[in-house]
Amino acid sequence: MPPSLTLPSLRCHIPTSPFLLTPCSTTAVATSFSQSESSLRKTMDRLAGNANLMIVSDLDHTMVDHYDAENLSLLRFNALWESKYRSNSLLVFSTGRSPTLYKELRKEKPMLTPDITIMSVGTEITYGNSMVPDDGWVEFLNQKWDRNIVSEDAQVKRTYSSGAGKGQALAYLHKKFKAEGKLPKNALVCGDSGNDAELFSIPDVHGVMVSNAQEELLQWHAANAKANPKIIHATERCAAGIIQAIGHFKLGPSTSPRDVMDTSDAKMETFDPAYEVVKFYLFYERWRRAEVEQTEQYLANLKAVCCPSGIFIHPSGSEQLLRDCLSSLRTCYGDKQGKQFRVWVDQVLPQQVGSDSWLVKFKKWEQSGEERQCCLTTALLSSKDVTVTRRAHLGACPSDMVGWSRAKQSNILVILGCSTASSSSLSPPPASSASTSLSSQSSISPPEIMSQPHVYVQ
Repeated sequence: MPPSLTLPSLRCHIPTSPFLLTPCSTTAVATSFSQSESSLRKTMDRLAGNANLMIVSDLDHTMVDHYDAENLSLLRFNALWESKYRSNSLLVFSTGRSPTLYKELRKEKPMLTPDITIMSVGTEITYGNSMVPDDGWVEFLNQKWDRNIVSEDAQVKRTYSSGAGKGQALAYLHKKFKAEGKLPKNALVCGDSGNDAELFSIPDVHGVMVSNAQEELLQWHAANAKANPKIIHATERCAAGIIQAIGHFKLGPSTSPRDVMDTSDAKMETFDPAYEVVKFYLFYERWRRAEVEQTEQYLANLKAVCCPSGIFIHPSGSEQLLRDCLSSLRTCYGDKQGKQFRVWVDQVLPQQVGSDSWLVKFKKWEQSGEERQCCLTTALLSSKDVTVTRRAHLGACPSDMVGWSRAKQSNILVILGCSTASSSSLSPPPASSASTSLSSQSSISPPEIMSQPHVYVQ
């Protein structure tokens, strides 16, 4: 729960025995295909099958470390999730914050967009970018309380249904996933305080109490789950502890790209478009922070796999040779050295459009000091020789987000277009804004290469 949020009359329920979840009614689970059902179905349909991993994490002092001014552990988790998990797993935030306070935190910290958000200590469940409420969960909670009873206690700031709680909300989601035949293969719950104890009581989940967990949660663990090998007390704080748990339980890759200083020699058995996107933006951040050596070899490597006739197409319609864009990187080396400058990507979702080609859409965030900007970006990647003509295989893309290039080397990443949004905008602007929100110009100055639509080839 965030330090600024005080609910004097709200007492945290910590289970003293294995948590017995109230069965969700058939009516609540088998709701009609409302907007919330459609949003959940869309979330699940993007997965090829059952999610490999579902992470359910508290936010304040678990995923988000308020004592980490540089947000390094959160950025490490972001890079790992987007490069290895986003396309085949589910990210769920479970917080005591209300929707308003949750959105405020999104503006303050470099947080990813979760697939599902559980808020207000389990009383609200929403899906996707638009945070569509779950109607079935609302209906279930309405059955658990009497709206005609109004408390006259002056200390009561907020009233919750007796059926609510982080554990109840997660159990409800599990039941929905099971009904759809989409139950995740593995689940990892993460917390630091007493109101997270219910999460650890869900059967068959792995759990991690971060190293900075509060005493009330540690006492619950000692009394109720000490012998459970699926629950650990991490030695790392917050998001770093979550990464540690992924490795401990062998739930998947646990090395963040941010933990690898030189990825140029990294070898992969198969081409991974999401990893390539994350890797480049990490290089770009380090280049401008002067955390990598200023050598012509980096730029030469980029140009070596760039088609000589490759074209960079700005949403305004102006065009520039890809190689010219890459050359201008020289002038922005180290311009952010010693400054608070970070770059991260969110919702990296590759879609295969050919035997060796992928269309990748993602949000690219760039923070410099207190200012934050977001680019909605579309990229085309290829793992081998391929020719892509204008609009070929890209019929589903808006006209202002298509371009063309002839690639003769491997691992081609061509940014086709984007639109910008400030940090106050949590949901993507309409695609049509791409051609109007960016200034029209015939050339791109060095820092703009990455803050505007851009190109990378590796």
